[in-house]
Amino acid sequence: MEHFDGKVAIVTGAGRGIGRSEALLLAAEGAAVVVNDLGGESTGEGADTRPAQQVADEIGDLGGRAVANYDNIATWDGGQALVAQAVETFGGLDVLINNAGILRDKMSFNMDESEWDSVINVHLKGHFVTSRFAAAYWRQCSKENGAPVEAAIVNTTSESGLYGNAGQVNYAAAKAGIASMTIVMARELERVGVRVNAIAPVARTRLTEGIAAEFMKRKEGDFDRFGPENPAAMAIWLASPLANGITGQIFKVGGGQAQLLSGWRPVTEATATDVWSLSSLTDARATLVADFDTGVPPFMPPIEN
Repeated sequence: MEHFDGKVAIVTGAGRGIGRSEALLLAAEGAAVVVNDLGGESTGEGADTRPAQQVADEIGDLGGRAVANYDNIATWDGGQALVAQAVETFGGLDVLINNAGILRDKMSFNMDESEWDSVINVHLKGHFVTSRFAAAYWRQCSKENGAPVEAAIVNTTSESGLYGNAGQVNYAAAKAGIASMTIVMARELERVGVRVNAIAPVARTRLTEGIAAEFMKRKEGDFDRFGPENPAAMAIWLASPLANGITGQIFKVGGGQAQLLSGWRPVTEATATDVWSLSSLTDARATLVADFDTGVPPFMPPIEN
């Protein structure tokens, strides 16, 4: 028996890359899939119905059930319509995978308002809007049934948002927000029976090919470490009953490596018996931030993608 027999799933940004791999794997595991993709460029401009429809058709040709959706999930109406389509077409909703994203990289001092707003809207608002309407649906189901539902949200954050990457202040801010939103919604929806987790994928996609194409190139004789199917498998695993009990967690995943990541936490501590002053803080420097005087702080690892 497939792990998603009789289940209904939404995948945003499912026309290409990781989202496409997620949709195909969900369908292979028995889910009916709503394949959402606006079909725009990697920078967000334009729209095209073909990518979403092609993936839906591919799933159908393989014997699965899927329908295409072209709503803009960065809008309130678009997110609401997407969730409604899943419920109306397939009779319910069990899994939401938020994957859609764009890039408009620029150094902060050169970034304009549209470059900031567009990336924040697609990534951060786009994750929230779909999750908000899915959560409302599941909460109502739980009330009507008098019991928790068994549902899951899997978000897509990034190393850029968790560790910081120069030239991506808009993208990093959105991805950091997604990581925090994952933790908050996991706490809010636990009683309803919804698990919420996130992946930080390392994969070859439209968004990374212009940044790390050579680094992510497949090496002859090796398995495709940067193929999008690697992080897709983690997302589907987190959405499945195999990951029951796991919620509010962030996982970095690429070919051959999976890591559980930990967020902000105390690293050092200095104490005082009186109100902090410039002088007392300077005295505490050696305790608080000694690593700054000897090299790169340990909480700033290199970015792989």
